[in-house]
Amino acid sequence: MTDMRKKLYEVIFKADTPSGKAFDVVLIICIVISVGVVMLESVAQIRQNYKTPLVAAEWFFTILFTIEYILRLYCVPSKLKYARSFFGVIDLLSIIPTYLSMIPGVRILRVIRILRVLRIFRVLKLGNHTRQADILRQALYASRQKISVFLCFVLTLVVIIGALMYSIEGPPRENTGFTSIPVSIYWAVVTLTTVGYGDISPQTPAGQFLAAIVMLLGYSIIAVPTGIVTAQIAHDTHKNQIPCPNCKTKKHDSDAVFCKKCGAQLNQCE
Repeated sequence: MTDMRKKLYEVIFKADTPSGKAFDVVLIICIVISVGVVMLESVAQIRQNYKTPLVAAEWFFTILFTIEYILRLYCVPSKLKYARSFFGVIDLLSIIPTYLSMIPGVRILRVIRILRVLRIFRVLKLGNHTRQADILRQALYASRQKISVFLCFVLTLVVIIGALMYSIEGPPRENTGFTSIPVSIYWAVVTLTTVGYGDISPQTPAGQFLAAIVMLLGYSIIAVPTGIVTAQIAHDTHKNQIPCPNCKTKKHDSDAVFCKKCGAQLNQCE
């Protein structure tokens, strides 16, 4: 790697140097401004009055991000590895929509640039936050079977509730909104999740009684997945606090088998 490529690599990819940090800060500011331009362009009145400046700003940021993407490919040791990485894909997707702006509906995907703001984790060195996110990810993964069973139960429940409501409020009654079982299932989902759009509502006493039961049931349904994940996090935390049988060291990783200090086997104290 030449000296120029090494210097570019340090500036673009290393946030622990003054030049690298400055580059990331300027990049994040440009990303935020470019996303703001996309949002402003979606407002009809602003788009009509400031169409030319908005288009010019959009192309300015697109060309800027294109140059940045090319420089990243130029200085990175493994171009294919970077191109396939999360940030590599996001960097590419952030510039493609503008070049494909002639296709209806594609330009709005420019807002995906906001995902690039995740680079702020490198700038601010929020390592502790990423570790906490990893703890949550591990808890979700460990609870995947329980959550899957719960989701299957909820899906079965909304089908049953929808069918019951259709039998109560559906044809031959008119103007109730419950015209079919799928529509009734939609109502059950909206009601069970406590969203309550109000576009469909039961009119008969029996339908209103069932709706009240579903509303009350919705609160308990919402609490279940939260309880599952919370219990798993508490279990992992407790497991991590179990001391090593040899040196009494605590706070091991949730998947640790051996002590990080002395190497003793940890499963002896589970």
